[in-house]
Amino acid sequence: MDVTAVGLHRVLEPAGVLPQAARRLDPDPRIRPDEVRVRVERLNLDAASYRQLHTAHGGDPGAIRDEVLAIISERGKMHNPVTGSGGMLVGVVDETGPRSPLGLKPGDRIATLVSLTLTPLAVDDGLARWDGRSEQIPTSGHAILFARSIAAVLPADLPVPLALSVMDVCGAPALTSRVVAGLDAPVVAVLGAAGKSGSLSLAAARRAGAARTIGLVPTEEEERRLAATGLADRVVRADARDPVAVATALGEPADVTVVCVDVPGCEHGAILATAPGGTVVFFSMATSFPAAALGAEGLAADVTMLVGNGYVPGHAELALDLIRGEPGVRALFTAREGRSSAE
Repeated sequence: MDVTAVGLHRVLEPAGVLPQAARRLDPDPRIRPDEVRVRVERLNLDAASYRQLHTAHGGDPGAIRDEVLAIISERGKMHNPVTGSGGMLVGVVDETGPRSPLGLKPGDRIATLVSLTLTPLAVDDGLARWDGRSEQIPTSGHAILFARSIAAVLPADLPVPLALSVMDVCGAPALTSRVVAGLDAPVVAVLGAAGKSGSLSLAAARRAGAARTIGLVPTEEEERRLAATGLADRVVRADARDPVAVATALGEPADVTVVCVDVPGCEHGAILATAPGGTVVFFSMATSFPAAALGAEGLAADVTMLVGNGYVPGHAELALDLIRGEPGVRALFTAREGRSSAE
């Protein structure tokens, strides 16, 4: 096996693990023949990571910024030690090695479609332009992509922040589409349906042949906002951490339940709300997989549980097509961006 293809040579400690599991990576800007160096323009923290940081620091933007900078400086990557998650980035290709298989060339503006938890990263501006109030971080620095990394050239017809938000969660609608298309007109429930991955998953489920879609949200405001888009046949409200409330709100068990909630403790509600023989797809990085497995066992729930790993062939193209072709999805993304900038 070619260890440089998966970035093993960039692991500083502990020895023998792959970059995602490493405590510290080497972000040396000098590239190997199969690597790519990217000039970083913007980081996008995943929702679970940003929520954890926001909660831990009581919403103090300066403290949030300081901790993100410390993580990157100490670990050579953005890898939240509490949530285990990171995010992704946008940047411009600086240099490509002659043996890189990624098909990128200098000057390409790209989004990385692999996690920041395994991407060697260094920033050189102290995150001075970030106010700490949103998941997107304008910054400068560099990142390294390996031969087995994934990246996509940004579309010219969408604003960069919007394209980055879509690509950050593009694995969710792609896997949802694959699961739904393999079934005969299933009922699909999405927990966290008004968020980025949730709204895209609703739209993907409908396109893939869902008989009915149900969107579950936690607040009256999100219920109103999602209902206005028409993305779900039914919109219901419940705390996704309350299993009985989730099952009661849905009313009917779903054939497919997609979990897109960025807080811990939603595993049992999703399992309880899924019909025998059904499928639960976990996309949130806040998911506890021991809780999911043991919870299903304790409920004698005959359900298949899938971990959304963020990659399905064609996932970026599918998600971008949804944001272009589904006004309801775009409306939710635009509203989210507006709320973040106003906070």
